[in-house]
Amino acid sequence: MKVTVVGAGNVGATCADVLATREIANEIVLVDIKEGIAEGKALDIWQKAPIIGYDSRTVGVTNDYSRTADSDVVVITSGLPRKPGMSRDDLIATNAGIVKSVTEQVVKYSPNAIIIVVSNPLDVMTYQAHLTSGLPREKVFGMAGILDTARYRAFLAEALNVSPKDIQAVLMGGHGDTMVPLPRYTTVGGIPVTELIGKAELDAIVQRTAVGGGELVKLMGTSAWYAPGAAAAQMVEAIVRDQRRVFPVCIELQGEYGINGVYLGAPVILGKNGIEKVIELQLNDEEKALLETSRGHVKEVMDALDNMSKASA
Repeated sequence: MKVTVVGAGNVGATCADVLATREIANEIVLVDIKEGIAEGKALDIWQKAPIIGYDSRTVGVTNDYSRTADSDVVVITSGLPRKPGMSRDDLIATNAGIVKSVTEQVVKYSPNAIIIVVSNPLDVMTYQAHLTSGLPREKVFGMAGILDTARYRAFLAEALNVSPKDIQAVLMGGHGDTMVPLPRYTTVGGIPVTELIGKAELDAIVQRTAVGGGELVKLMGTSAWYAPGAAAAQMVEAIVRDQRRVFPVCIELQGEYGINGVYLGAPVILGKNGIEKVIELQLNDEEKALLETSRGHVKEVMDALDNMSKASA
């Protein structure tokens, strides 16, 4: 299997490292626009192979997408972080242009690849990549739900003093403040979490999860990379090994949950064909209202991107 990771920043390099270390793909191509960065990080990952003990080969290239030809899966992490004085619209316009350009190159050289988008703002960048690719929604989707769920599980494990491996959970909606928590579907070793923790403490954990990315930015002065990179690699693994894992991913909803044409996180079965199935949970009225709020927020950002595209046409 051949996997390409576009963007050799912290998230992209971490993703490539996990792919290699866990031997998820035998050939990994790391691409970046900045001369030498991808080559250097790929070489570093390869030189770690004799120490850890793996055979997956990672190579780095500078802006040469011909080297990515016939990739089975492509992970797009490209984009700029939000800088002081930069508006949300500025960030959307800049990163949408980057994601559009990258996607065009990806489908040119790997027309049958499955594309995983990690670039922010995640939901609208997934929209941009899907629109540009011309591929079915089952083959172009975004990584956010796995990361948000991992943060939620980690915080719960800390509060309950249990292994995070025993916590099962799913979150829906947009990536960030408008995500939709589903405590009814959260269990600890098969036990409903609501039997183990009070509502006030659970609500506080949900709120901390919603601003989890911002918490790390405040602490480090930059965005997270270990967990996002590992989350993207986990999605790749489910695809290349046809594991049929159930994960929340960002996908264009086409009637599910009564929503059409908006990109939101929803639970799916992930396998060799990409999205094998979108799972529709039975939401209660409160959860439906939260999902509608999230839908409205994401649709607003999608409309903003559409208006920018029209203005620049």
